[in-house]
Amino acid sequence: MKKLFSIIAIIGLLNINNNSLIAQSNNVIPSEVASDSLTTDSAMTDSAMTDSAMTDSAMTDSAEEVLPSETEETNEASFHQVLKEKFIEGGAGFMGVVLIALILGLALCIERIIYLNLATTDTDKLLSDIDEALKGKKGMESAKEVCRNTPGPVASIFYQGLERSSEGLDMVEKSIVAYGSVQMGRLERNTSWISLFIALAPMLGFMGTVIGMIGAFDAIEANNNISPALVAGGIKVALLTTVFGLIVAMILQVFYNYIISKIDSLVNSMEDASITLIDILARHSGSKK
Repeated sequence: MKKLFSIIAIIGLLNINNNSLIAQSNNVIPSEVASDSLTTDSAMTDSAMTDSAMTDSAMTDSAEEVLPSETEETNEASFHQVLKEKFIEGGAGFMGVVLIALILGLALCIERIIYLNLATTDTDKLLSDIDEALKGKKGMESAKEVCRNTPGPVASIFYQGLERSSEGLDMVEKSIVAYGSVQMGRLERNTSWISLFIALAPMLGFMGTVIGMIGAFDAIEANNNISPALVAGGIKVALLTTVFGLIVAMILQVFYNYIISKIDSLVNSMEDASITLIDILARHSGSKK
């Protein structure tokens, strides 16, 4: 009987120990799960913060990229606006006349530049073709055909010289000199008008200056008071017209100098090529004898 009670007591103790162990294990597992969930939540929070930081930096970079272009557009718009305002403040009368001088002068400059570029000829190739044509069967007729098919003043001068080749080299030289003067006049056409606009633009500006100063002194006389606000308007108009006239003159002067240098280059090329042509004709006439 005592053995049976002892066995039952031992079994009861074992059950109590097992229940306590199971309870402890149940208490540990939720804490681990909670810690794991906390770790996961913190990791997600960190990643979200990192993504937001990257998004903010990207937005900042894009804003920095946009801002300069917007600033440049604002500056460009303000420049045109300021130029327009200064033109209006200078007075529509004189500023408009100076602007017309600029437009007409630029139109003549562009026309001359195009004409002179089209008048440029490869004189070395032309002389070589004429020399080869004179060696052929048709001789002088072939050389004339080469000059007729070549554009430019040099070919025209050569054609006039070849037309007089039967009258001797002296007549060829005189014909080249005479027709060369005609071609030079065509090259220099309208350059006098360009020089007129170059001189006229600053003159109109200075006239606006004088009229502005007269208006300022009239205002002083009418109010019997010399105040900066009273005189500033007339002086401002005077200075604006002067500056605009000088700018127009400088722009046209640059184009004018380019045109004159181009004409001088063409004239020198014509003179050198004409001398070479006379030498070629003298050589061929001597070979025929």
